[in-house]
Amino acid sequence: MTETRTTPLRRRPAQRRSAERVQRMLDACAEILHEDGYDGLTTTRIAQRAEVAIGSVYQFFPDKRAVAQALALRNLEEFGRRVSDRLAEGGFADWSDTVGAIIDIFVDMHRTVPGFRVLRFGDVADVNLLDAVQDNNAVVADRLRRLIVESFPIEDAPGLATALAIAVEAGDAVLKMAFRRDPDGDPVIVAEAVRMIQGYLAGHIEQTPADPGERH
Repeated sequence: MTETRTTPLRRRPAQRRSAERVQRMLDACAEILHEDGYDGLTTTRIAQRAEVAIGSVYQFFPDKRAVAQALALRNLEEFGRRVSDRLAEGGFADWSDTVGAIIDIFVDMHRTVPGFRVLRFGDVADVNLLDAVQDNNAVVADRLRRLIVESFPIEDAPGLATALAIAVEAGDAVLKMAFRRDPDGDPVIVAEAVRMIQGYLAGHIEQTPADPGERH
């Protein structure tokens, strides 16, 4: 896992109490997003929900966008951790077979992580919320590429990056459709997303044979 490229924090919390206060602010942000969406998010409401002074919010964040950015980055780290753990379990015949497992994780986060359904990786606030240069989906695709290359004997070639960028864009669009139809994600559309993306990736980049003893 690579370190996050950007940070929205004005300053990093130096003490555990400060770090816990920042996490309470992010939790409050998530709850407000879940209840009232991004338009209902304000720094005043974050402070009230987190039970901190408004000055504590501005001590670490310049505005509500920065709080949403920190939450989106936390979402990305949680998503990456879950994907990494699932890849480490193995059981995949080919790297493209990971598509179903990755989409299952994404769908589960929609269902169980407060605020994720609204914010996800930040598009509701800014398509460049995670990184000033790359859009949010490109950052997600890059994270998945690194995890896949670490777990499977495939070449980290430009074609892989392009294929994953296309897969993430396509999957994002279809999964948005699934959650518009059903708050828990229409299972038929989710299954079609898996079939579509897995078919595209399986036919696009072949896995290279692994040497004996090489990690799979």
